[in-house]
Amino acid sequence: MTERRTRFALAGIVFAVLFAQVLLYPGIDALVAALGADAALSGSMWFLAAEFAAFVAFAGVWGAASDAVGRRAPLIAAGAVGGAAGYATLAAIPQLGGASFLAILGLRVLQGASTIGAFSLSMTMLLDLDGGQGKNMGAAGIAIGSGTALGAPLGGQLYEVGPLVPVTAAAGLLAAVAVAALLVEDRAPESREGVGAILASVTDRPALVVPYAFGFIDRFTAGFFALVGTLYFRTAFDLSTGATGLMLALFFAPFALFQYPFGTLSDRIGRTIPVVLGSVCYGLVVIGVGLAPTAVLAGVAMVAVGVVGALMAPATMALVGDLAPPDRRGVAMAGFNVFGSVGFLAGILGGGTVADVYGFTAAFGVAGATELLVALVTLPVFLRLRLPRPTAK
Repeated sequence: MTERRTRFALAGIVFAVLFAQVLLYPGIDALVAALGADAALSGSMWFLAAEFAAFVAFAGVWGAASDAVGRRAPLIAAGAVGGAAGYATLAAIPQLGGASFLAILGLRVLQGASTIGAFSLSMTMLLDLDGGQGKNMGAAGIAIGSGTALGAPLGGQLYEVGPLVPVTAAAGLLAAVAVAALLVEDRAPESREGVGAILASVTDRPALVVPYAFGFIDRFTAGFFALVGTLYFRTAFDLSTGATGLMLALFFAPFALFQYPFGTLSDRIGRTIPVVLGSVCYGLVVIGVGLAPTAVLAGVAMVAVGVVGALMAPATMALVGDLAPPDRRGVAMAGFNVFGSVGFLAGILGGGTVADVYGFTAAFGVAGATELLVALVTLPVFLRLRLPRPTAK
């Protein structure tokens, strides 16, 4: 398989995993109600949080294991099979007589623990390719953006059919990912060291904290929009689940379309401008969404969030490849996804709590200000990094 085909295939796997995940977001309150939750906000918050807690706990395990054995594709397939089984079981529980919501959350943790393997390792396999880390992460970014852009509106439409339909569709997608992963050429560098030595080699590289910090805050806002943004659009503007999915797509569509060209741009001009300037602008436009007085203006602000997010996302992920040695990329990318998952979790819990206590406007203000703060605090460290020289092509 040629490098271009491999990049395309891996991007397709990333797309499918994110597409399946985001299918659940537009009507998350309806889903948790069907699964037995008592309250829409708290039930949705803990259902989303359970998955991302598992992402945090298990991303490093998958990454270190793939570095230790020098193989990634079989582990992607295994993670996808586990994720498919988790989604399928969630969809079947109401028909089997139901279960306590605590048991539902436990199953959600198991599903998340498997799914993160497929997601994180497919991104790592993209880093294993030649051709420029910005380009490779641009491919990952366009897959992430496309998956979320299409998953949100389609998920909203599937919810119109029934609250469990998106979960069933997610199970089918993960099963397809398991098959596709086994057809991709594995280019992971060989390693003869154990998991402990691999983990230690990454912790000895403090420079990785920079992309990890930006990964944290970027996913923080993603988690914020998944819960608070969804409920805000539905309550403030009285939107249906289908319309809410379309509103989310206003962010995800430009976020997907511009990832690849902006990732390639970061190979040419360097990572600093896209990451730092992008983060500052991102924080400001997130605040703008919460201040928009009408659904139309909120939609315009969501488009701006998508464009700016596309500028910084691939450059941030490419930093991981710039700073990590080739035979440690699995655990390095896992670390990035751990910080990102913690950020997503914080966005759900923190955003949900602030919105519940102080209202939606305050929650949007906190989310945007946090992005600005991380950009300003990290800038001096960023400027001292020794990064590969930009290419002139």
